[in-house]
Amino acid sequence: MSSRDFVPPIPDTRPEGASVLTRLRLARRDLFASQPRRLYRGWMAQQSAVIFESFILNQPNLVKTVLEERPDDFPKSDIIRDSLKLLLGNSVFVTNGEVWKRQRRIIDPAFEGGRLREVFPAMVEAGQATVARLRPQADGKPVEIEFETAHAAADVIFRTLFSIPIDDEKAREVFDGFREYQRAQPLMTFPALLRLPRWVPRLRSRKSAQSAQAIRAVLAEIIAIRAREIAAGTAPDDLATKIMCTADPLTGERFDEAEMLDQVAIFFLAGHETSASALAWTLYMLACCPEIQERAAAEALAAWDEAPDFADMRRLPFVRDVFREALRLYPPVPMMVREATREEVFRKRRVRPGSLCILSPWHLQRHERIWDRPHVFDPDRWQRQETRATAREAYMPFSSGPRVCTGAGFAMIEGVILLALLLRAFRFAPVEGRVPVPVHHLTVRAKDGIWLRVTPRG
Repeated sequence: MSSRDFVPPIPDTRPEGASVLTRLRLARRDLFASQPRRLYRGWMAQQSAVIFESFILNQPNLVKTVLEERPDDFPKSDIIRDSLKLLLGNSVFVTNGEVWKRQRRIIDPAFEGGRLREVFPAMVEAGQATVARLRPQADGKPVEIEFETAHAAADVIFRTLFSIPIDDEKAREVFDGFREYQRAQPLMTFPALLRLPRWVPRLRSRKSAQSAQAIRAVLAEIIAIRAREIAAGTAPDDLATKIMCTADPLTGERFDEAEMLDQVAIFFLAGHETSASALAWTLYMLACCPEIQERAAAEALAAWDEAPDFADMRRLPFVRDVFREALRLYPPVPMMVREATREEVFRKRRVRPGSLCILSPWHLQRHERIWDRPHVFDPDRWQRQETRATAREAYMPFSSGPRVCTGAGFAMIEGVILLALLLRAFRFAPVEGRVPVPVHHLTVRAKDGIWLRVTPRG
């Protein structure tokens, strides 16, 4: 098979006619496994149960209605909030209404274009540290690359948010905590699905509670130190300082330490978990497509001599297309859940208030009636005019509309520069007999990790 025909792994789907109980059990374990194969061609799917009703929306104009035209009529569902509360508290990822709008007014200025240029050197330092850590393992033996990309992404977050590099022990503590939380905490809890009051015990697993507590304890300690530095006038001018010192332009209020802890938790989920997932899947697909890997590596090697500058990013168009294609095939957050607050009619079907409206970048970005060769890894598609037109209505790895990820620009720069640095230093090859199986936890991960052989490049 040539690189142009490579179809990377697709998760299993549920059999048609599965019972409601079977679907619920599968959804708690892995959301992919609970969905039917026909979603890759369908515009909308209605799934009814005794306790709730949901609609998966793949028709672009319906997706636009929910995310862009009338987002206030479709707030985030409490079902997801219920599952993530232990880790994310009251962060911008799970809030709605005026609380969410206030949080975005404080956070967004830190991620404006000019700030990305300022944090770029910290991203480069994290990438160079990743290359140095990986060199001793680049002997052709299998390497679990998801851990390495998670370590790199955590380092980027620590350096850009708090101006401190992450050491190996701390990185493993944070990564293991997130990984343990993903495995122990389902995306949906039965009390939330049953719409029981919040005071009803959720009976979360001890492991998920301990993991969330450990992660938040590490972050709370760092935030407390930063708050003291700000008070003393000695804080570095990084993203954390910018956010903690930004006042809501409407109220003049700033985040206190407890609020900042919630926001930093989602920065780690969005900027650590999602970046680690996207980069790991990118390296896997490049390992399986050596021709594409060599093209991307040649571009990266020619882009700069000693250390990259922000201006060098424009010299990496193919590397950017490789990463963009990986985000199409493996969007880190593959499904988003909204809740209808008023009665709707979608495709002649009645959508009652309280119904779940599920937007699925996973299915939309692989939709067989929208994309050419939707399941094939083809970075060159992004230079074709028809792909650009398709992407305007069916590409949303960072969501869209008012709730588009505030760190989307950050993530694209981070992913491209880390990928370029790794390709300049190493070659990647698959491990025979170890094909990763995508599963939907908090992000798209591989069931037993992504294992690659790494060797030095020249």
